[in-house]
Amino acid sequence: EMIEVGCEDQKLAFKLQGYISNANYSVKKCILILFINHRLVESSALKKAIETVYTAYLPKNTHPFLYLSLEIAPHNIDVNVHPTKHEVHFLHEDCIIESIQKHIESKLLGSNSSRTYFTQTLLPGLSASVSDVKVSNSSSADPSERVYAHQMVRTDSKAQKLDAFLQPVSKPSLAPKTTSPPAPVQATAELDDAEMLDAVDGLEPGPSKELELDSGPVQSETPPRKRPHVEEDKDDLTAACTPRRRVIKLTSVKDLRNEISEQTHKGLQEMLQNHSFVGCVNPQWTLVQHHTKLYLLNTTKLSQELFYQILIYDFGNFGVLRLSSPAPLYDLAMLALDSEDSGWTEEDGPKEGLAQYIVDFLKKKAEMMEDYFSMEIDEEGNLTALPLLLDNYTPAMEGLPLFILRLATEVNWDNERECFRDFSKECSQFYSIRKQYTLEAEAADSSEAEPSWQWKVEHVLFKAFRSLLSPPKHFSEDGSVLQIANLPDLYKVFERC
Repeated sequence: EMIEVGCEDQKLAFKLQGYISNANYSVKKCILILFINHRLVESSALKKAIETVYTAYLPKNTHPFLYLSLEIAPHNIDVNVHPTKHEVHFLHEDCIIESIQKHIESKLLGSNSSRTYFTQTLLPGLSASVSDVKVSNSSSADPSERVYAHQMVRTDSKAQKLDAFLQPVSKPSLAPKTTSPPAPVQATAELDDAEMLDAVDGLEPGPSKELELDSGPVQSETPPRKRPHVEEDKDDLTAACTPRRRVIKLTSVKDLRNEISEQTHKGLQEMLQNHSFVGCVNPQWTLVQHHTKLYLLNTTKLSQELFYQILIYDFGNFGVLRLSSPAPLYDLAMLALDSEDSGWTEEDGPKEGLAQYIVDFLKKKAEMMEDYFSMEIDEEGNLTALPLLLDNYTPAMEGLPLFILRLATEVNWDNERECFRDFSKECSQFYSIRKQYTLEAEAADSSEAEPSWQWKVEHVLFKAFRSLLSPPKHFSEDGSVLQIANLPDLYKVFERC
């Protein structure tokens, strides 16, 4: 009934030899005869861990017999735990005990080809042709390693919440629509991707959406779709679920796409694709679970990177968010210069002159911005439309003035590659969810049916993180992704209590 055990680990500097009882032998009290460096001692942590292994093999209220001899480097042992020096602790105790647990588990699995089960005597009057002792062969049992409680994942990343399907109905826009009728797109909403592409070949570029300047709601004209991380599917629909109009072959755009691919952190990408959403701490921070770990994610940085990658991968194929009322660039520039974030000083000259310069400069770039980024500026210097980057998502209009200012001052318009990258960086910062603007939106009239920022974060942004975002490597080092809890470590803490 005894099984010989023996293992050694050079990294942890220990060696184990001994004998343990198999699953057919049990006693009423656990008997552990433990020698460490040839001295008879006790280790309550090791004894408890071994009993945990046997609970899956022995009947309730029965225990094993074990004789173990453990050799550890003497300088790693602490004997000053008990006055009689009978109880000891040693360095890397948790790791060594876990290693011994796994070794004993493997031995018990290997010796499990024959088991004896004791069954209760049948009651009188019942016919049966079986004896009180039944011997069965369990060699066909699953040999996979047992999953302990501290290693068990209790969530399913594929599960969806009911409120994901209960999107609040937005308040209808007051301004009349000036865009092309969306009926052809709606008529193809139930078709598959191939049929949709055939149906929209003759349509105007990308559907437009109606937007009010004062953070008004947007009417969605296309059903939500998910764009997976598959290259061939990227040629079908954009991130905003609009059909692609053309294939971009600019070398500068291809270089920016390759740069994103080379900087992708595969581990973070797998975590985002298979996470379980826990909840929003605030607009900047969000909790998610992946396997047995709990992470705190910087939603602002992740959303900014998401929109930057959408701008690069969907370059030249954006839908349109059309403003219900044209926004004068001059007024936006003056609002931006009046804010502290602009950094304006008297040495820069009068604000009126700078604002007029911004208007004239951006009007010169209007044709390029409309063609590549679906950002429309009319001849009078009014902003009439913004790019539609993600379905069911509109940026906070409070950040629009500073966005216009930075387009004129922070973008290198002389170099093609730098221009596309800088424009995408500034635009992604404007579209990202930011705490200073989102908190102001919370104080708005509660009677409006606009979806809350929490709903947008969970069901729009994090849904897009799963399928669209390729997180860069620096996210693992700059505090954008923080691990704050680990289930195995929590078990170790509570076991000591």
